[in-house]
This record gives sequence, C-alpha cells and structure tokens, in this order.
Amino acid sequence: MENTVLKTKKVMPKQFMEEHRDELRQAYAETRKKNQRLKRLTKKERKALGIGRDQGIAHVRHVSLAPIKANAVCKLIRGKQLDEAIAILTYTPRAVSPILLKLIKSAEANAVNNNSLSRDALYVDQAYANPGPVIKRIMPRARGSANRINKRTCHLTVVLKEKK
Repeated sequence: MENTVLKTKKVMPKQFMEEHRDELRQAYAETRKKNQRLKRLTKKERKALGIGRDQGIAHVRHVSLAPIKANAVCKLIRGKQLDEAIAILTYTPRAVSPILLKLIKSAEANAVNNNSLSRDALYVDQAYANPGPVIKRIMPRARGSANRINKRTCHLTVVLKEKK
C-alpha cells in the first residue's frame, strides 16, 4: 500500500478501500507522532472501514466552565470502569460533575445501542476538556481604567471502550 495515496487524496476511492481494508485498519490503529499522522478520515470512510465500532463517544460543546476546572474532574474518571466513574461523578461536588455524568450516560447509550458493546465491560478510555471560545468582558476600575474579565468555555468529550 502506498502511503502517498493516504496523504494526497481528499477522499479515498471505494475500490481502494475494499482492496486494502486490513492494511488501512492497521495503519490507522497505530499511534504516531503528530508530524507523521495520516490524513483524517471522513465519516463515510470510517464507516466503510469499520473504524470506531469498538467505542462509544459523546461530545458537548460550549459549556460555560474553565477547561482547567473541567479537566481536574476528567482526570478522576479516566481509566475507571463505567459504574465506578458514575459513582465518582455522583459524589464529586464540582459544577462540571452533572454535565460529565450526563455525557457518560450518553456515551454509554451510543456504545450499547449503536455499536452493540457490553455495558458491563465498558470503561472510560478518554475524558478531556478542550478550550472553547472565550467571551471577553470588562470591569470598570478606578480613574477611568478597566480590567478584562475572560468568561471561558470548554468542549467536553468522553470515549468509552470495552475491556478485552
């Protein structure tokens, strides 16, 4: 298989995908450095190759919380079994906990209903918060000056996988 086809074509031909299915799956399963990553697959290409069928994923965007605060809670549940992660979030007194709890339940439903995975074998593979748009405001201060207030937002993602 030529690596140039993977990097240059915008959309892979269907015939090429069918002929090289196993090689493509193996190539995309490998972890690589940022500068050596293969091109991002379209939704149709992922579906045709069967990539992502072993996980349940859920996103929520524009949550009005700082990503640093959200990542602190995400770190608590990363790598934990599904029931354990739900218990941790239920009793964690942070603003992001109910949002992450709802997100985990959504990812669980995606894994069980869409990808036919076993609920008992699911664990939190990835949980992270990326920064979203920052809303900038000002607070008037003494002698006509002003201070900037950044109202940060974040995008939360949870990926559940099945223990082998």
